Amino acid sequence: MKLKNVLSTSVVNVSLNGESKEEILEELLDILMKTGKVSDRDEALKGLYAREKKMSTGIQYGVAIPHAKTKAVKELIACIGIKKEGVDFAALDGVDSKIFFMTLSPVDKTGPHVQFLAEISMVVKTEEARSKLLEASTAEEVLAVFGL
Repeated sequence: MKLKNVLSTSVVNVSLNGESKEEILEELLDILMKTGKVSDRDEALKGLYAREKKMSTGIQYGVAIPHAKTKAVKELIACIGIKKEGVDFAALDGVDSKIFFMTLSPVDKTGPHVQFLAEISMVVKTEEARSKLLEASTAEEVLAVFGL
């Protein structure tokens, strides 16, 4: 899985507007809808909410990785969103989430999803990378943190 095959400036938003977990999920999904690769918005949203109900995708250090396996996509797609003020995403460490990576992947494929999460995690585990993401004012600056 190469991040450059999944991420581009068109799927990065450095100033999310949502004020709640639900609003952020919908706003990120709308970014993915613009790719034309999501066949059913309601189905995708249902998958995202079901995943959040099992366990929050707010991890730690202000990062959340909302994701779902869904019939609404034929290949893994992803987007990145930044909300500098943070939103309560019920993160494991109690810190509001500011950096969001949303992925949707097909129900029958596990490999790409796991690889994508591993690659993202390698970058955002450092405080320096998280700081650069939060300081970014353009999609290009966000992608540069990932060497793209």
